[in-house]
Amino acid sequence: MSIRLESERLLLRPWQTGDEEALVRHADNRRVWQTLRDRFPHPYTMADARAFIQLAERSPDPPADLAIVHAGEPIGGIGLQPQTDVARFNSEVGYWLGEPFWGRGFATEALQRFSTYAFEHFPFERLEAWIFSSNPASARVLAKAGYAHEATLARAVCKDGRFLDCHLYVRFRPR
Repeated sequence: MSIRLESERLLLRPWQTGDEEALVRHADNRRVWQTLRDRFPHPYTMADARAFIQLAERSPDPPADLAIVHAGEPIGGIGLQPQTDVARFNSEVGYWLGEPFWGRGFATEALQRFSTYAFEHFPFERLEAWIFSSNPASARVLAKAGYAHEATLARAVCKDGRFLDCHLYVRFRPR
């Protein structure tokens, strides 16, 4: 399946060989890493990029992890982390952008398009995002993309040696 999701200024497409340099350029940034789970490496090396892209290229269709492309270059990523067991119809959604692209509406645009794709191609009833209290910009992205604040989990995460509250945002499958 060749997925190409277009929005006004962006293309969302599967990660592919050749994206490594742009991936490292935008992902190897401490400020980006501070907004993400620890499984996102820091520093972000060329070996990390190669391993991630190889994994993405082997993933089943429809792809759950897509590159966010602007002006022909990957500038970030967006993806799903499906849950299991009794939560098997839920998925966490995550996204990131290279710092030069922050504050320009790209994350909202990508998340709106990707959320529609997720409900069209996967059986999820619920998409959720966990946002660290240190990242209010991402909370604004989620609200603009139609996600509702469901809960605040006090001191729920430890990032960079600090305990932070975590805000849970959710969007349900349209009925």
